[in-house]
Amino acid sequence: MTLNDDALLFIGFVLGGSTPPILAAIYRLLNVMVDEREVVLVSRFGKLVNTIDKPGWHFMLDRWMPWAQIHRVSTKREFRTIAGVVVNDARGTTVTVDVFLEFRILDPFKATFSVVDWERALTSLVSHSVTSALGNRQFEAILSDRSSLADSVRREITEETERWGIGLERLMIRGVTVLPEVSHEMMRSVAARIERWKADIEEDGRQRVALLEARTSLEIAKLVAEARSQYPAAMGRAFSRLKATPAVCKAYNELYELSLLHPQRTVAFVGFDNDEMRATDAAMIVPPNATSP
Repeated sequence: MTLNDDALLFIGFVLGGSTPPILAAIYRLLNVMVDEREVVLVSRFGKLVNTIDKPGWHFMLDRWMPWAQIHRVSTKREFRTIAGVVVNDARGTTVTVDVFLEFRILDPFKATFSVVDWERALTSLVSHSVTSALGNRQFEAILSDRSSLADSVRREITEETERWGIGLERLMIRGVTVLPEVSHEMMRSVAARIERWKADIEEDGRQRVALLEARTSLEIAKLVAEARSQYPAAMGRAFSRLKATPAVCKAYNELYELSLLHPQRTVAFVGFDNDEMRATDAAMIVPPNATSP
């Protein structure tokens, strides 16, 4: 009798301990849990019968039946990176780009039933559009116009993605690379262009310097010619003033004649004030009435 009571007590403990999990399992079988920013599509026999977008538990009696199907669709903002899209540019250079996508599902029904696999379809659509948009551009233009090219691709595929119930919010082209051998060839080409530009700049500099020197020489020649043209007039005025004092003019003529008779001797002209003619200039003056010996 005591053994039976212990057995009954044990059975009671087992049943009591297993009842809550069993009830919880039954509850889960008869209800559907919907998370935040999630939509649950309920279909029976392949036909959509209910769309649940309110978070929480929702009663569904035949949830466990084989004809009932549940499709969970997230409406959160999602991000994808399509890496390694191969493009041949306008010159045939093989370019590899990465495409970054930011989108969200706007219509869960279309995303589930309008396309078999929207993720694969989206990848194929973006790759094809990027290849078409970048195929008629050169590598340099792809590097410099990535933003405008990305906007062009996004506008081109927006209509198709909306048909699938997907709202494409942003598309970016990044990670533009070329094959290593192509990269080396481009570096050599850039180095050659830099050398050519350097040579052109140096040649232009030499031509500018030569032109500046020629213009400077021309200006100097003009100034020298102008100075020489004024020399006789200045000398004439100096002799006119010298003749105003006959004694000084006679003494000067005698000194000049002596300098011609004895060129090995040095004749110094001194006695001029600071505001008058310099001694060196006076020694170079040739009197108008001087005659050769």
